[in-house]
Amino acid sequence: QVQLVESGGGLVQPGGSLRLSCAASGSVFSVDVMGWYRQAPGKQRELVAAITPIGSTNYADSVKGRFTISRDNAENTVYLQMNRLKPEDTAVYYCNGDVVDDKGLQGYYWGQGTQVTVSS
Repeated sequence: QVQLVESGGGLVQPGGSLRLSCAASGSVFSVDVMGWYRQAPGKQRELVAAITPIGSTNYADSVKGRFTISRDNAENTVYLQMNRLKPEDTAVYYCNGDVVDDKGLQGYYWGQGTQVTVSS
């Protein structure tokens, strides 16, 4: 069984920083693209950033220049460094991974979500 477990959310003041982590564990054989999504109350889930195993990245326009996605392939972990946070960044952040398990089955897995609140 594959699990994605996130950590690092919390409450931060506008202009502050947070770092999210997400580790894929269990019966993982390989991990392709990993990404972060977010969902604010009353809104659809949206892509924040994604990264391939070789480090190619993609960002939502709203976070370019403020957020940085990175990964540790040896640990099957993806990070999201969030700087200059704004109140509109408030949302539940979800990790997503394109994972092949040890039986050779490919699937898209989600973490449980971590709350990020930007408020003074």
